[in-house]
Amino acid sequence: MIEYHVKDVMVPIEEYATVSKDATLYEAVIALEKAQLDFDRNRYAHRAILILDDNKKLVGKLSQLDVLRALEPKYGEMQTQSGPARYGFTKNFFKSMMEQYKLWDTPLTQICKKAMDIKVSTIMTTPSDGEIIDEDTTLDQAIHFLVMGQHQSLLVLKNNEITGILRLVDVFAAIFHTMKKCKL
Repeated sequence: MIEYHVKDVMVPIEEYATVSKDATLYEAVIALEKAQLDFDRNRYAHRAILILDDNKKLVGKLSQLDVLRALEPKYGEMQTQSGPARYGFTKNFFKSMMEQYKLWDTPLTQICKKAMDIKVSTIMTTPSDGEIIDEDTTLDQAIHFLVMGQHQSLLVLKNNEITGILRLVDVFAAIFHTMKKCKL
């Protein structure tokens, strides 16, 4: 069986959506759309935007959930790390939360104004040490990082430089294709 390494499965940073830390949320979403259009159609579309400083060094990441949370800042008042859904709350409970916190009171028609006013540097997440992996790491070790950290992706390093992003979807595809080759 082939031994995969992170570099065999990762998406090179050049193919990923990136914006400056000074960019607006609107500019970030446009960059994501462009990266998705330019990306290999045989692979899954990007779901995050990488944030770079003035020296083109990675300083953060913006996920689809980060974008949605930014469009309704009141989520910050009520959200915890683990999230209420894990504890079996019902749809009615979630609806009552929307009413109580007046979530999404501003119509979505004003979404363009919101997106132009939000700087990505204020809503990005800064990668933790557990979200960074060397490109020569074996895929089984990377899977352990993904599962134990509950990450959707890991940033890939070579010589202390970000060279790509290892996405859960690509790891799953590699596993799936390997399983299909099994002769049972």
